[in-house]
Amino acid sequence: MEIYQVGGAVRDALLGLPVQDRDWVVVGATPEELVAQGFLPVGKDFPVFLHPLTREEHALARTERKTAQGYRGFAVQAQPNVTLQEDLARRDLTINAIAQSAEGRLIDPYGGQADLQARVFRHVTAAFAEDPVRILRLARFAARFPDFSVATETLALMRQMVDAGEVDALVPERVWQELSRGLMQERPSRMFEVLRSCGALARLLPEVDRLWGVPQRAEYHPEIDTGVHLMMVMDMSAQLQAPLGVRFACLMHDLGKGTTPVHLLPRHLGHEERSARLLQGVCQRLRVPVDCKDLADLVAREHGNIHRSAELGPQALLRLLERCDALRKPARFDEIVLACECDARGRLGLAEQPYPQRARLQAALARALSVPTAQIAAQAQQQGLKGEHIGEKVRRARLQALAGFGRDAGADPLP
Repeated sequence: MEIYQVGGAVRDALLGLPVQDRDWVVVGATPEELVAQGFLPVGKDFPVFLHPLTREEHALARTERKTAQGYRGFAVQAQPNVTLQEDLARRDLTINAIAQSAEGRLIDPYGGQADLQARVFRHVTAAFAEDPVRILRLARFAARFPDFSVATETLALMRQMVDAGEVDALVPERVWQELSRGLMQERPSRMFEVLRSCGALARLLPEVDRLWGVPQRAEYHPEIDTGVHLMMVMDMSAQLQAPLGVRFACLMHDLGKGTTPVHLLPRHLGHEERSARLLQGVCQRLRVPVDCKDLADLVAREHGNIHRSAELGPQALLRLLERCDALRKPARFDEIVLACECDARGRLGLAEQPYPQRARLQAALARALSVPTAQIAAQAQQQGLKGEHIGEKVRRARLQALAGFGRDAGADPLP
């Protein structure tokens, strides 16, 4: 029995990056032998075991045979006679098909080290085409390693997979899992660039794919192209270290611009409401978590109003806070405004521009929250008031607290 470290841990170590998780492959052993040594079996689809001390995953060397469409259509064979090279051959990319022995010796039968030096994503064998999740994984890796390019032959193979309908067989949960992980990488735009270049984006997120080539008003969007703007917004969300919900909201905020009638371009009147409707379909299709969906819905509907919030008087400002449910969920409101800042700064030449709306809205919300609602309600009850009458007194107090937030005639709105 021989044990080798494999996959991402070897790759990241060679790149000089911190190693988070270590995976191991066991050659020349049976499940019974591992159990006898104290390993805990956890694999459902193939033999995977947890080390009795480190709890790191150890998988028996295995081969796979395609039996049906999609990423689940495989028959797995894990036998003591499966070699290390055969196990590495089933992996996705050459940079992930490098193994390391206990003595530190590297086993690299498919040229992974050369591709690491050349900064190239290259598939190991034609078996890459048997698993459509690999398209998503490669795109995610592109977002994590933005200086890597996709080998010409690998991109061609990915296009063939898309044309064969393999991407259509992906289950929603797996698409969301890979998409959400890619959104959290260093440069999310690279993930969409790769997905778009092989045709997968049009199959997985047609609402996003159609934004490229859609013009916007140059006075607000020097980059003009809506798809280009969206990618700048996504990378700004990474630059500002936004959480997942904010990054997803950024991705969804302008979907409606893809359905603007041609005769109305480059204006996009009403795109906010159209964006909100379209994102509901995306969230249902991909089974997006409710918190991400709700945040994206509010950003889609309100980002224009938040951009123009310096123009709002106390009443309009309070209505905005109420529509965003900011008084009950102030932390989420801050995420809404952060997404809007990503939108405002994700424009050609505006990346370093300040976004004063954020501080102003935070200050306005703080004033509204400072109103002693319990005290007002108690006084109103002593006066015999109930229900909506108490609510109206609270609302008047909040308007009074916002009295200093009048319209700013010098504001420069961003649509």
